[in-house]
Amino acid sequence: MPANNPVAPQTILHWRTWCDRGFVSVLVAMCLALAACASKPLVPYSTDTPPLTLVPAFQAGVLDKRARFREIYCAVLEARGTTLPDYRPCEDALTRVGTEPAGSAMPVDLGQSGRHLVAAVVSGIGYDCFKAWLKPPGTVAQHLRQYGYDAIMLDVDGLSGSAHNARQIRDAIMAMQLPAGEPRLVLVGYSKGAPDILEAVVEYPEIRSRVAAVVSVAGAVGGSPLANDAEQYQADLLKHFPGATCTSGDGGAVQSLRPAVRKTWLAQNPLPPGLRYYSLVTFPKPERISSILQSSYDKLARVDPRNDSQVIFYDQVVPGSTLVAYVNADHWALAVPIARSHATIGSLFVTQNDYPREALTEALLRFVEEDLALPAK
Repeated sequence: MPANNPVAPQTILHWRTWCDRGFVSVLVAMCLALAACASKPLVPYSTDTPPLTLVPAFQAGVLDKRARFREIYCAVLEARGTTLPDYRPCEDALTRVGTEPAGSAMPVDLGQSGRHLVAAVVSGIGYDCFKAWLKPPGTVAQHLRQYGYDAIMLDVDGLSGSAHNARQIRDAIMAMQLPAGEPRLVLVGYSKGAPDILEAVVEYPEIRSRVAAVVSVAGAVGGSPLANDAEQYQADLLKHFPGATCTSGDGGAVQSLRPAVRKTWLAQNPLPPGLRYYSLVTFPKPERISSILQSSYDKLARVDPRNDSQVIFYDQVVPGSTLVAYVNADHWALAVPIARSHATIGSLFVTQNDYPREALTEALLRFVEEDLALPAK
């Protein structure tokens, strides 16, 4: 794990030069609405809103299992403690929204996985453009392997639409040499990766027998209103990231994130039965929004202040899924560890980027493994 060492003068000079060449404009593309003028939310922020009663009709049938996940996550955080980066107490790692069901008080198994689940992650918009710059440390996979789990990335075109990427997901899964027996793949869709995965499991039935579960993590399942004011050329700025080798692909990334597109697709494409679907939702307290994301949070707050700076909380929920948790992290903090490898950017702009991602992913896989052993409801 890179240490937050003091920044050398030549690094600061390079940073200033980089800004002059339009680095901030590239970050604008990453969040699709960063240049929006800040505005106050139209309605007061509150965590007292019932979590499932105000979501759109297509999300009926969502099963609330936040209490059990909280038990598992708290046990992982307590057991691992500060041996993992960005430790937070459990009460600060999750957001309490409305009345959370009571826990089961069942013991939490923190030993070796019996099913050896593998999180197959599909990332969000533009990830292949800035992956080389981000230099993800791979510590999540390293941590999971200690307990019999694993994590891999499924590469998709960061600037292509969901239908195009669904085919890439299908091809990657079908090319895998998987062991016989119960399926181990847990498809984890972060941000735009969630609709990419949903389109894959609908369009390509041949992959379903290889998939144990589908998880939306801060997923743009119902799209984002920010995409209504964005254009593909803004996302294409990501091609200018240092070291980027990505292309525009089919040019459909922004279009596929528009709420009308996503909700029309959901209405016309019932999700196949036989798979388990889970939703891990980012619902940060206002002080947990990074400074560089504040303007997009404010713009989205004109629609609903219960957002993570990119997606409103109810648009992250897969129809008919199990609600896993409301996470006290903004959209980037949940999955994009910018501050760990770029301390200067973290201190100046991505100011709330610290989050115990390793512990969260372990808890998520433990929760899914336990839940898969229960009869479907």
